[in-house]
Amino acid sequence: MHLTPEEQSMLAGEQGKADQKAMQILETLGRIYGADRMLPVSSVQISGVSYDNLGDAGLEWLSEMAEGGGRARVLTTLNPAGMDIENWDRLGIPPEFAEKQHRVIDAFARMGVITTCTCTPYLAGNTPSFGEPIAWAESSAVCYANSVIGARTNREGGPGALAASLTGRTPEYGMHLDDNRQPGMTIDVQAQLSDTADFGALGKAIGERLESLGRKAIPYITGIDSASMEQLKSFCASIATYGGLPMFHMQGVTPEAGDHTPPTDRITIAAADLDSARQSLIDASPDEVDFVSLGCPHLSIDEVARIADLLRGKRVVKEFWITTSRPVKALADQMGYAAIIEASGAKFAVDTCCVVAPIRGRFHAMSTDSAKACYYAYSKNKFRTRLLDFDQVVREAVGEG
Repeated sequence: MHLTPEEQSMLAGEQGKADQKAMQILETLGRIYGADRMLPVSSVQISGVSYDNLGDAGLEWLSEMAEGGGRARVLTTLNPAGMDIENWDRLGIPPEFAEKQHRVIDAFARMGVITTCTCTPYLAGNTPSFGEPIAWAESSAVCYANSVIGARTNREGGPGALAASLTGRTPEYGMHLDDNRQPGMTIDVQAQLSDTADFGALGKAIGERLESLGRKAIPYITGIDSASMEQLKSFCASIATYGGLPMFHMQGVTPEAGDHTPPTDRITIAAADLDSARQSLIDASPDEVDFVSLGCPHLSIDEVARIADLLRGKRVVKEFWITTSRPVKALADQMGYAAIIEASGAKFAVDTCCVVAPIRGRFHAMSTDSAKACYYAYSKNKFRTRLLDFDQVVREAVGEG
């Protein structure tokens, strides 16, 4: 693997212990995946931020990297943490957990990482351009970056993403190469989609169909005339969760779709397939639901405004988390949306989400519009779930479901 003099200097430890460890990680990854060289990156997003996932071993490693002189060389933000960094106590987070989570965030801050904790970095100031090599880690953000923005990233692990931040490099393999971005299967969608939950169900249906066929092919999706940013982020989260896919092309919607001809291998997703995918994520009745959550992936300001409109003058009757990034919450404060939402009894869960927060055992059943959230609600927290349209989720929170 060819390294530039600058990269060799980092590997030799001439620029500090942390940079040496970081380059060792990247050089090892490059050899494993057959990369010929490193690429300069301008944007990084790091996962492995929640103390619920890191534990003491992860916290110790981050502290060592910070104490070893590690400093971010490029714009770097974080994936959601295990709690709202400022208002963790209002969400029922134990003080012992909060203390460890704050130490995690402090370690990243000492390395010059922007401690905006979000799975939608593209809505919070970390927005790469078309064709740009980046190193992102969260699965839905990776899929969104590759597919919707047209930037280029593999799904980095937490250590690999931090290493990319400290060096400004990533190995050139996988989704950085043209050959690996080619579509391998046409997905003909013969169904009407309108809500974010529909796009989540579609991601589940496609991902599971490809898995059943033993295909990891990048899908080329036809039959969808248009899709909003919110619908696309829901779809990215779902297809990455249920199909493990880092990218898709959507005819007439995503920027690289026009560069390709639809593959001859073809499957059809009909309305019945979507209905089946949705029903598979509903195993709780409205009366059983004791937790409601919107914001997986993190909400846009338009979605927050929509919630405020639906909650105006009403009171929630269930625990209701509105999960988003701190920059979007600041806009919600400025526009008065947050005041309306909080007057209803709903709670902003900023910097975190229902996937990474330590909430197992606190609730029994959850309503959401996110197919990804349903997956983790069951697999991680053993909750029963109800996948509903966005507005239906809010109605269920106020007892109108």
